[in-house]
Amino acid sequence: MSEKRKRLLQRIRVPLGFLLAIVLIVLAQPTPTTLIVGGAIAFLGLAIRAWAAGHIHKFEKLAVTGPYSFTRNPLYLGSFLLAAGFAIAAGVWWLALIVAVLYLSIYYPVMRVEEGDLKGRFAGEFEQFAEHVPLFFPRVTPWKKVDVGFDFQLYLKHREYQAAIGVAAALLLLGLKMYLFPHQ
Repeated sequence: MSEKRKRLLQRIRVPLGFLLAIVLIVLAQPTPTTLIVGGAIAFLGLAIRAWAAGHIHKFEKLAVTGPYSFTRNPLYLGSFLLAAGFAIAAGVWWLALIVAVLYLSIYYPVMRVEEGDLKGRFAGEFEQFAEHVPLFFPRVTPWKKVDVGFDFQLYLKHREYQAAIGVAAALLLLGLKMYLFPHQ
């Protein structure tokens, strides 16, 4: 895949996520079970994203603490869990398959582009980090250089609370759809 195409995917990934969310809500056939299980997975994804937002200093220094000591891309891992949770909450199995295919086809190339950017910016430090911490699926034990605590100001700076508002709104819509338009 060309660098130009990867950069395009990087730019359109968020709008595509919103479009996918609309499609999920429109086609959803949630049940209490799918809503609870999917909602729990979505909240796990939201928690990982929030944790990551409190550890990242974008473009200033390489994030290697908190969730970054388990995976190089905890924000994308959290986003994947959010998407998977909503696909499960929607209660339509083929939507989950579409979500997985779209996620892999968009986010894997984006992760590679960003990895190249980090190599350029942080050189040897990034190489050591990449040697010990997997790209996406987390390691079982943390790899840490220096342990620092969660910074709530970073969470606010990155506006991660907007994801929490979105999760709450989407789950509310799915719950309303379940009760107002039960499927047969």
